[in-house]
Amino acid sequence: MKKAILATKVGMTQIFNEDGSLIPVTVLQAGPCVVTQIKTVENDGYSAVQVGFVDKKDKIVNKDKAGKKEVYNRHGVTKAEKGHFEKAGVSSKRYVREFKFENADEYALAQEIKADIFAEGDKIDATAISKGKGFQGAIKRHGQHRGPMAHGSKFHRHQGSNGACSSPSRVFKGKGMPGHMGSVKVTVQNLEVVKVDAEKNLLLVKGSVPGPKKALVTIKETTRAHA
Repeated sequence: MKKAILATKVGMTQIFNEDGSLIPVTVLQAGPCVVTQIKTVENDGYSAVQVGFVDKKDKIVNKDKAGKKEVYNRHGVTKAEKGHFEKAGVSSKRYVREFKFENADEYALAQEIKADIFAEGDKIDATAISKGKGFQGAIKRHGQHRGPMAHGSKFHRHQGSNGACSSPSRVFKGKGMPGHMGSVKVTVQNLEVVKVDAEKNLLLVKGSVPGPKKALVTIKETTRAHA
């Protein structure tokens, strides 16, 4: 059975292994997730498992204490979404993601997926939206070098020559320039699961994982395991 789970990033810390070596780890709150839909080749054209993570309130409209003003939860689950979750027999979820598995028929609706689906030593791929850095210059964004900082220099933190005026009379594609940095989907492959806390649904992963604290992280079995 292929394995995958949704998690939120708690933060980083460090632990010591049996021989006393220090290991930097990222703590992930992995699950519990529930299966909200099973897609098959016959019905949907492909095989996949849809899972939900973190409970979410409904969009309920009711009266305030005075009975005059209506209170509306605009961040809640819509009527259509609520029907989808009720059909699966689960509570409304904030995050819903789909994993393409050839063995999707091995899962069942409303089945709970916990952190213990992974074990110590497993290799995983972690996907999340990286930290947004806003508009940054070429030095921070691309790691370019600065120019002389003396008074006579008029080239300090510029990204360098953009191109000759007559030939090629344009800027080549891929030129490192200032711009928006971060806030993109990043996948780090072949990370090692150092420890699994089944009771608290925690995964301790060696090294860093993309995204800020509380970010949604997708954990899958690695597709690029190294010997």
